[in-house]
Amino acid sequence: MEEEILELKREKNALILAHNYQPIEIQAVADVVGDSLEMAVRAEDATADLIVVCGVQFMAETAKIINPERKVVIPVRDAGCPLAEQLTPAMIVEAKQRFPTAAVVVYVNSTAECKALADITCTSANAVRVVRSLEEDEVIFGPDANLAAYVQRQVPEKRIIPTPPGGHCYVHTGFTAVDVTGARARGGRIVCHPECPAAIQEASDVIASTGGMVRCAADADTWSVFTEKEMVTRLRVLYPEKTFYEKADAICADMKKIALADLLRSLREEEYEVTLPDEIMERARGAIERMLAVTG
Repeated sequence: MEEEILELKREKNALILAHNYQPIEIQAVADVVGDSLEMAVRAEDATADLIVVCGVQFMAETAKIINPERKVVIPVRDAGCPLAEQLTPAMIVEAKQRFPTAAVVVYVNSTAECKALADITCTSANAVRVVRSLEEDEVIFGPDANLAAYVQRQVPEKRIIPTPPGGHCYVHTGFTAVDVTGARARGGRIVCHPECPAAIQEASDVIASTGGMVRCAADADTWSVFTEKEMVTRLRVLYPEKTFYEKADAICADMKKIALADLLRSLREEEYEVTLPDEIMERARGAIERMLAVTG
């Protein structure tokens, strides 16, 4: 299947983007493996005729929004994101009515319809930088409340308004004080994702996006990694001489829906194509492009 995938990729001038949480066999045949920001940057620059997004639905939507002339497909139609589903356009409209002078920052882990209502989007890698770039003192921020709290601590001069107040990723809220105790007993350093609860962030040595985890891993020989377990698989490939510990049940079920057979079928049949209303794409594109301009 790997050989067929690589051959089809050449024949169709296709680009395969895979998130760090994808199964290792998907990562192995991808052209780009990274976090949401890295995937967005590469999608924007893509000249391929076909972009295959191995991740979840909002990632495929983002690729289509910022490169609308390309055909974008996702191998499994129902690979969603429970976090993204917790924010609705109605919630943003209601928050804007309560805070009319506030800027609206929408995490890239959101639907296209929500991005279309944002002033700017962000990822976990650039959320602090994005918020600092805004002139407004109040910022409506959704959907992840733990990321919002992290930004608030980094940018205390602004008021961050989490929308909804309890938005969360079930994988990252699964990390507890017991995990911290176990990691300290093993030794080494702890790196956690900013979607983890505040207490876990405070107990960690480093807080980083998955792309940031790749970069900081060089700084120590032993790490406990508090994010989706497949991130550790990737880190072991990149740094075979180092020791990484994962949490065995830190699994995003949706990120595991794409198998090699799905990717092969998707390339062969060019399915499932991502389509969005032009008005939604145009408005969402402005918010994403502003983020990319701030990131540099």
